[in-house]
Amino acid sequence: MKDYLKEIDQEVSTTLDQIDRASLADAIAMIMNGKRVFVDGEGRSGFIGKCFAMRMMHLGFTSYVIGETNTPHFKKDDVLVSISGSGKTGSLLLHTKKAKKFGVKVIAVTTDSEAPLAKQADKIIKVHATTRGALGHRESVQLLGSLFDQSVHLLLDDICLVISHEKKISNAEATANHF
Repeated sequence: MKDYLKEIDQEVSTTLDQIDRASLADAIAMIMNGKRVFVDGEGRSGFIGKCFAMRMMHLGFTSYVIGETNTPHFKKDDVLVSISGSGKTGSLLLHTKKAKKFGVKVIAVTTDSEAPLAKQADKIIKVHATTRGALGHRESVQLLGSLFDQSVHLLLDDICLVISHEKKISNAEATANHF
C-alpha cells in the first residue's frame, strides 16, 4: 500500500507558498475592520467555511454561516468570505450580489481570479490548487478538490492566527468562547 502523506504535505505546502501575501494582508484588514463576518460555501468549501466561522467566534467576532437558520440579514460594514474553488457556484454568486447591495465587503477565496465570484469581490485570495473538474492548474495526487479544500482550511486558520496576535487574544481567551 502506497503512503501518500508526504506527497499531500508537499502539495499543500507548495500551494500555500503561492498565496499572495499582500492580498492576504488586505483580506485580514477587511475582516478586522468589519462589523460582522459572514461565511459562504457549498459542499466541502461550506464545511471549511463553518470551521472558519467557529474560530472567528472563538476570537470574539460575531460570525454567521450563510444558509443557517440563525443567519441575519447583511448590513453595511459586514464582511462576506465566499469560498468556491471554481468561483462559479450559483448560490454564492446570488449571495455575493445581495451582499454588495448592502455595502458588504466581499472576500473571494477561489482558484480563478477571472471567475464571476472574483469579479464581484472587493478582495481575491487566489489559491493555486486543483478543484473538481478544473483544468489549467497543476495536477494533484489527491481526489477531486481535496488540495483546494485542505489549503483553504489552513489559509483560514492562518488568518485567525494572525488576527489573534494582532488583537492580542490568548489561547485561554479563545478557549473561554469554546462550547
